[in-house]
Amino acid sequence: MMEVIHMLWQGLVLPLMKLLFYVSLGLAIANFIEALNWTHRIARVSRPLIRLGHLSSDTGASFSMAFFSGVAANTMLAEAFDQGRIDKKELVCANLFNSLPTYFLHLPTMFFITVPLIKGAALIYVSITFVAAVLRTLIIIVVGRFLLEKKKYETVEFAERKRLGFQDALVKAWKRFRKRLKKIVFFTVPIYTVIFILNKSGGFGWLEGFMAEHLSILSWLHPQSLGIIVLHLAAEFTAGLAVAGALLDAGTMSYREIVLALLVGNILSSPVRAVRHQFPYYAGIFSPRIALELIVYNQSFRVGSLVLVSLVYYLFF
Repeated sequence: MMEVIHMLWQGLVLPLMKLLFYVSLGLAIANFIEALNWTHRIARVSRPLIRLGHLSSDTGASFSMAFFSGVAANTMLAEAFDQGRIDKKELVCANLFNSLPTYFLHLPTMFFITVPLIKGAALIYVSITFVAAVLRTLIIIVVGRFLLEKKKYETVEFAERKRLGFQDALVKAWKRFRKRLKKIVFFTVPIYTVIFILNKSGGFGWLEGFMAEHLSILSWLHPQSLGIIVLHLAAEFTAGLAVAGALLDAGTMSYREIVLALLVGNILSSPVRAVRHQFPYYAGIFSPRIALELIVYNQSFRVGSLVLVSLVYYLFF
């Protein structure tokens, strides 16, 4: 009995509490920024890019915030969408547009994990994923320019909004925070619990195992690459890295073969990891239906860009 309680505490309750804390913190920051009418000020950092892509200042503010907090950035988009300041098309574009700052947010962790294990191959791998992130941003700017209407960026649009003092903004932000927090808890807790049950019951393990068993299409890779990819799918990124490092040290695989194996593992594992890690908190910030749509668009776009850049590397380098 104690083992079950300990497992539930460590695997469900504690991670869920941490998730709710970080989502709530991001929600509080986003609401306070909106209440103080600082959105356009934060958006100035990304103004050249959003002008090119016909994106709004709300999207620009979310883009700037995404360098520090992905949760806060998505919360700002959800608030803007709920209040009608951006439409569905811009919501999708804005979420995809944030892939570059989100990449930078996780870059230090990825870099300092990969370098000790795979040495010089880490620079190649990180460079390729960086190029893919930049490519996604450039594509969204082009798509937005054709898909979205041109915006007016004069400060007049913001002057019409009532300016609030610090205390009034705090009260307004608190009211919005309490209202949205109920929705976050209502959706996030049961969805996270279902994901936990699927994980513990072997649902995700079966899916990852199924994918790992059907890797015959990857026969063009070095035979030892399959071990890296399987661990990337069935375990965590660091497990695949550890095997890659060992094979590299033994001289079994070259930098190029290691990088290709890691890229393939990244591409194949992305959809499952997105559902497992992103969907619970996305469904709390957005509606579950929109959350699922955004994740599908996001992961399809991410995988497509990685496939394209990886293909260039495979053919020409």
